[in-house]
Amino acid sequence: MRIPRIDGKRLLLAALALALLALFFYVALRSGPLARIPVTTARVQEASIHPVRLGIGTVEAREIHRIGPTLTGRLLRLDVEVGDVVRAGQTLGEMDPVDLDDRILAQAAALSRAHALAQDSRIRLDRAGIQSRRYETLLKAAAISEETASDKRHELKLAQTTLLATQQDVERLRAELAALRAQRRNLALISPIDGVVLTRDADPGTTLMAGQAVVQVIAPGSLWIDARFDQAGSAGLSAGLAVRIALRSRGPEPVAGRIARVEPVADAITEELLAKIAFDSPPDPAPALGELAETTVELPATPQGPVVPNAAIHQQHGQPGVWRIQDGRPVFAPIRVGATDARGMIQVLDGLHAGDLVIVHSASPLTARSRVRNTGPALPEPAT
Repeated sequence: MRIPRIDGKRLLLAALALALLALFFYVALRSGPLARIPVTTARVQEASIHPVRLGIGTVEAREIHRIGPTLTGRLLRLDVEVGDVVRAGQTLGEMDPVDLDDRILAQAAALSRAHALAQDSRIRLDRAGIQSRRYETLLKAAAISEETASDKRHELKLAQTTLLATQQDVERLRAELAALRAQRRNLALISPIDGVVLTRDADPGTTLMAGQAVVQVIAPGSLWIDARFDQAGSAGLSAGLAVRIALRSRGPEPVAGRIARVEPVADAITEELLAKIAFDSPPDPAPALGELAETTVELPATPQGPVVPNAAIHQQHGQPGVWRIQDGRPVFAPIRVGATDARGMIQVLDGLHAGDLVIVHSASPLTARSRVRNTGPALPEPAT
């Protein structure tokens, strides 16, 4: 029997085709659709969670003193500028008194005249009293008639009435003069506190209404944060909790503070809870009013329990869960989550146990049929 001759070219082509086919399957199994998906994992640990609540707010002043006239008038002078440091009792400016000084002089003259009339009435009363007693003695001695004695009694009563009226005039004029002087003192714009001029709302020559602010003064130590927290994660917020405050002007450098109070009324539109956060010590230099600030409140630690990285949590059909590696394959495990801390660790209330291996990151979305390749731990294991 004659053996057919094998062509070398055909043999080479066949070998090349087998090599390409093998390479194709190798690539398909290593990086193609049949390849194992590289994942990073983490072990479920027993640890305590220090829950945090994140909020955002603005720098505000507890009290803003708006200084202005008590009566309508024209601003005569203003001696301070924005940013000036002022002291309690310092005169910041003055309203135009118009004719008030002349009215005070006229009232003082009227009071002096009333004092003189009162003094004259007192002398007349003393004289009428002496005359009345003298005529009463003469009446008892039958030296004068009853009618003459009655006239002297009438003069005494008239002198008493006149003195009472002049004394009342003195009191009225004294009260009116005191009111004018108080009104004159009120024309001076006085700072009630040691503080800084926040705004200058009018210039000399401006006509102002009663109660209209000319300048606003705040105390640098009265600054705090008007913060807002999502109502869905506001459980546990209470006065006295420590807060880390990150002011925009200071970058990542935190400022220490505490919750001064949690407002009893929440914002129903934005669904936020409102809180006031006081600085432990006034920042130097003081931040500007209205500056944005990010606040982080750390709540008391929870009891120890299973914790996983927040990145490991996924949603399937509205149910939170994690991909747990079981017998080398991913299995979706529904869980019930609890508090989260600043490290990104989340408390698992139900569905996992300590020691379970969960997938934190994967190169592509996972399914129950996915084949995975563990490339190592994603994060350092949390301290217990």
